[in-house]
Amino acid sequence: MRCRREEFIEGAIFHFYNKTPQNKLLFQNDADYLYFLDKFKKNLQKYPCEVYAYCLMPNHFHFCLQQLSEVPIYRIFNDSFTSYALHFNSKYNWKGRLFQDKLQHKQLHTDNYLISLCQYIHYNPKKAGLVDNLSEWQFSNYLEFIKKRKGSLFSEHLRENFPDVFENYENLITDYERHREDKKFVDLLIDQ
Repeated sequence: MRCRREEFIEGAIFHFYNKTPQNKLLFQNDADYLYFLDKFKKNLQKYPCEVYAYCLMPNHFHFCLQQLSEVPIYRIFNDSFTSYALHFNSKYNWKGRLFQDKLQHKQLHTDNYLISLCQYIHYNPKKAGLVDNLSEWQFSNYLEFIKKRKGSLFSEHLRENFPDVFENYENLITDYERHREDKKFVDLLIDQ
């Protein structure tokens, strides 16, 4: 999916995602995850946005971001992953593409979609069998949602604007787990 500049206006909210070819590991150890997150945080100065939800997985990633300026938000991934690719290629003596496709994105237009997307993003490590409890996965902002960590890649906007929904996010995720088998629901969130 090509990023069309005219979509990227101030205030727009997007789900960004991508995966590696043949399920190759994008992040091979904790240091790789932390290297990428550090680059991403530094790029927030150039590409201001609200970070609603994110999750880095061994072979893919998800971000839900709101663009806060006229600068197209997809550029944060161009800069962050260019830097990460140089790091990865050098560290692992790798040549070739890191991703199967160009950066994928969907624009969000409703609050319900935004809330459901946060659940979907945060549930990824449990769905993949990487953890039994989502609070064990350090490479998402789930811990910020449940108030067990104060990280900089988290916007209080959701808790402030939807206090009834996000006050007990752990229960919201449990409800999501019950409904995740509904294919129509999952199809809304990501192109397969």
